[in-house]
Amino acid sequence: MSFPTTRPRRLRVSETMRKMARETRVAPENLVYPAFVVPGKGVAEPIPSMPGVSRYSADNLAEQARQIYNEGIGAMLVFGVPDKKDERASAAYDDDGIVQRAVRMIKEAEPNIVVVTDVCLCAYTSHGHCGVTDAAGAILNDPSLELLSKMALSHARAGADIVAPSDMMDGRVAAIRKALDEEGFTDRAILSYAAKYASCFYGPFRDAAHSAPSFGDRKTYQMDPANVREAIKEIALDIEEGADMVMVKPALPYLDVISKTREAFNVPIAAYQVSGEYSMIKAAAANGWLDEKRAMTESLTSIRRAGADIILTYFARDFARSL
Repeated sequence: MSFPTTRPRRLRVSETMRKMARETRVAPENLVYPAFVVPGKGVAEPIPSMPGVSRYSADNLAEQARQIYNEGIGAMLVFGVPDKKDERASAAYDDDGIVQRAVRMIKEAEPNIVVVTDVCLCAYTSHGHCGVTDAAGAILNDPSLELLSKMALSHARAGADIVAPSDMMDGRVAAIRKALDEEGFTDRAILSYAAKYASCFYGPFRDAAHSAPSFGDRKTYQMDPANVREAIKEIALDIEEGADMVMVKPALPYLDVISKTREAFNVPIAAYQVSGEYSMIKAAAANGWLDEKRAMTESLTSIRRAGADIILTYFARDFARSL
């Protein structure tokens, strides 16, 4: 026995000592702030199911981007909430669409911020699914790739630095990489939602983005929550197809997947602390059941400790301000 010679408590005797011995750190530069853009001007509309988060019109979002960058957060992820939807998601790849306008205004207001755009059809289709459908309602994989590629291209033309396909259609990374390269956007990175699970934790997001499917569910294309080997397969495929970074989504219920991804691959790994994770902490704190700042910090630290280089989180600004 090494006791009493070895006493691990010696390195815990003070906050300064604990900081010196700390293995994992979270900094604002590790974080990406997700944001919702809506039509109109001067709009700042709070989202009831996500306390502290709002939908913004493009002009207000551009001002938010400037503030976010000044708070030390280097990147934001933009989701569009359009006022028009159809079966072909035509607003998703309109060069004058809601996200495209927002990206141009963000880059004008704060050229240094990294703008990531969500590439998915769900918020733009009349049926709310992430791909086009046939008459029977089946989600069609290959016809969806053309539309996703057009969407990614329109975001790149607007000035997006990173496109992030979240649809989980097979082969979409290769299709998007080919489309970007052929148009000369060889410098635009792809952050693939490579292991996106069919999770119940997306509920508040679907309220915020008005993107819930009008029929069925997304279990034929998003991953089964019980599977981890399949996640490694999906991630390997996306890297082979040209993904520069990969994402695991959600984060906290899938820390084991993040860890196994870190062990298996030598690329930047992102994890999305999704709306349900955020809202649970906010709700518990509002009821006095948790210390919000400590719960926020502990949850973000656990995601970093599991192996994530980048965390997409609605807590990004709260965390940066807390420092």
